[in-house]
Amino acid sequence: MVEMNLPRIIQGGMGVGVSGWRLANAVARRGQLGVISGTGIDQVLARRLQLGDPEGAVRRAIAAFPCRETAAAAISRYFVEGGKDAAAPFRTPPMFRLQASRDHLRFAVLSAFVEVWLAKEGHAGVVGINLLEKIALPNPALLYGAMLAGVDFVLMGAGIPWQIPGLLDMLSRNEPIVMKVPVEGDPTPADLEFNPRALFDPLPLPHSRPRFLAIVSSATLAQALLKRATGRIDGFVVEGPTAGGHNAPPRGSAPLNARGEPVYGERDIVDPARMTSFSLPFWLAGGEGVPGALKHALSVGAQGIQVGTAFAFCEESGLDPKLRAAALERAADGTIDVFTDPKASPTGFPFKVVRLPGTLSASDEYLARERVCDAGYLRRLYRNPDGTIGYRCPGEPVDDYLAKGGDETDTEGCKCLCNALIANIGLGQVRHGTPEGTLLTAGDGLAELPAIFGEKLLTYTASDVIDALMRDTT
Repeated sequence: MVEMNLPRIIQGGMGVGVSGWRLANAVARRGQLGVISGTGIDQVLARRLQLGDPEGAVRRAIAAFPCRETAAAAISRYFVEGGKDAAAPFRTPPMFRLQASRDHLRFAVLSAFVEVWLAKEGHAGVVGINLLEKIALPNPALLYGAMLAGVDFVLMGAGIPWQIPGLLDMLSRNEPIVMKVPVEGDPTPADLEFNPRALFDPLPLPHSRPRFLAIVSSATLAQALLKRATGRIDGFVVEGPTAGGHNAPPRGSAPLNARGEPVYGERDIVDPARMTSFSLPFWLAGGEGVPGALKHALSVGAQGIQVGTAFAFCEESGLDPKLRAAALERAADGTIDVFTDPKASPTGFPFKVVRLPGTLSASDEYLARERVCDAGYLRRLYRNPDGTIGYRCPGEPVDDYLAKGGDETDTEGCKCLCNALIANIGLGQVRHGTPEGTLLTAGDGLAELPAIFGEKLLTYTASDVIDALMRDTT
């Protein structure tokens, strides 16, 4: 069902800080849905402050936060006038746990508030936040912070976000919530509690409940969500396997091609007719960032399209400019290679990796990296013999993972995405005086960008992307 008051184009919520406030702001100013990525946003805020916040934007947003005590504590703990020494490591927030400290939760709420507030500043457009079901522990705090800043949409995938609609209803009323978090190898989930009333006094008042869009890979999953969801679902983003970042695994048996990539077939292609039967707006995603894609989407009953890769490499993207230019130059000369890696992600989902010299995409580069897990967003919960909850990740040191009962085969080929994705935006942790290596992800459409933007390839903007996508739609 196409609704004229909804955006035709959703800018994807990519990586850690790739879809930052500058990009979302630029897209929203053009009347489309600008989306910030909530993944790792507490680390992003802490590190931006330690780089001195030279333009003052972050501190301007912090000054607008309704709890002055939380705002002052963030500045006191993390802000470095003029920026830290380049060889010094970043001071980081702790890793999330089921029982996170009050200070950490307040800072997480603040981090989402800051990003959404800046994305919404100076215009009347709409802004969303993208979160991952696979990264559950920060989500209640980030949802609440985004709502305090007036976020208009919440988008979630990388799992089945059946609990989120009901949680949005409760958080909009400042009610305490309990979210069920899966425990590996145990049918009984753990309880994650979040209570705004225990964090802030006086209690801020969230804006109205944002619309919720579930990111799905099939009409079957969409139907299951509609039956199981705890509250209202306002639409779907239907994402195909050519999209960047994490992809859903192929349905059925999953053979690998000669390059070692999962093979997708007819069962992985979503029938738009089934999506229209739900009488909810939906957007097509994955390979939609080309002229003519929007017109086609509208013709099959979609509200529009979600586009990631084209926006990820525009001027307003949060990607490190040198990393962005290196990828675009290879795309221009026809040597870019995007590999769907079935093992790289600790989630077990296939993950798109841009094979780029000097990055952790090269096996020798990654093997030379010190194996460390100190961001921990993709850790999985498991239950110890005494019944307590532990945390492990196949990307952590192998001996540590095995000591926690993990299977060694899980660690083979697995990479630390958390640290690498933070490094992609120029905020990599410094170890022994050397910044963390990068690991770039993008959709298959990266190779098509030269044909779309031509001589402007290295300098095109978010507005240029929208112009290209809207062409021939009227």
